[in-house]
Amino acid sequence: MIRTVRALAVAVACLAFTGLLGASIWTIAGNSTPVNLPQLLSENLERSGVEHPVTAVLLNFRSYDTLLEIGVLVIAGIAGISMAKTASLEDPEVRTSDSLLYALQRWFVPLMLVLAGYLLWAGSDRPGGAFQAGAVLAATGVLMRLGGVPMEFLRPGLLLRIGLALGFTVFLLVAVASAIGGDAFLAYPPGMTKILIVVIESVLTLSIAMVLLALFVSAPVNDAEDPEEGSSS
Repeated sequence: MIRTVRALAVAVACLAFTGLLGASIWTIAGNSTPVNLPQLLSENLERSGVEHPVTAVLLNFRSYDTLLEIGVLVIAGIAGISMAKTASLEDPEVRTSDSLLYALQRWFVPLMLVLAGYLLWAGSDRPGGAFQAGAVLAATGVLMRLGGVPMEFLRPGLLLRIGLALGFTVFLLVAVASAIGGDAFLAYPPGMTKILIVVIESVLTLSIAMVLLALFVSAPVNDAEDPEEGSSS
């Protein structure tokens, strides 16, 4: 009886929250925007420290949202590692060694590393940035792992912890330092905006790549063998 009442109370609370959220969205969607956001962004783009509007929004005007997103990624990475079935994320038995893949990665890995660096640097004035560069860097790690390249930094220890938390930690330190200095939370000091954004994006690239790569290597391994050609499944 108590369980039934508790489940009913939870269901009613969820329905009430969903209704309240829906009503809020409906009200906001029905109201006209009090300001012209694209025009407001264009007028303040120069003081953002970057030239691309998306980067300006993500790492300056709405950097608080980006900070929370990175925190969620770090939590997801930690959760994925904690649920890994292997004793080490660098277990040699779960690596695939393929001669063709090894030959291809000799060409693709350097190109992908250069592409990741370009996307990171280009994010200030054109499409790119930490998330895109981190995804390419993680894909490079996946290719190297599938090719049998050992990755000692994936073993549980100090390097793995630093890699996962570095981006969020630096981002948070900049935010706290600006608040202690008398400015608003995540308000960059004048004259240091672009430098701090480049530093934050650089460490975020490494952490995003580490989180994505850790989630890949901690995923369950399928031990089933592929059926031979012509055989019934």
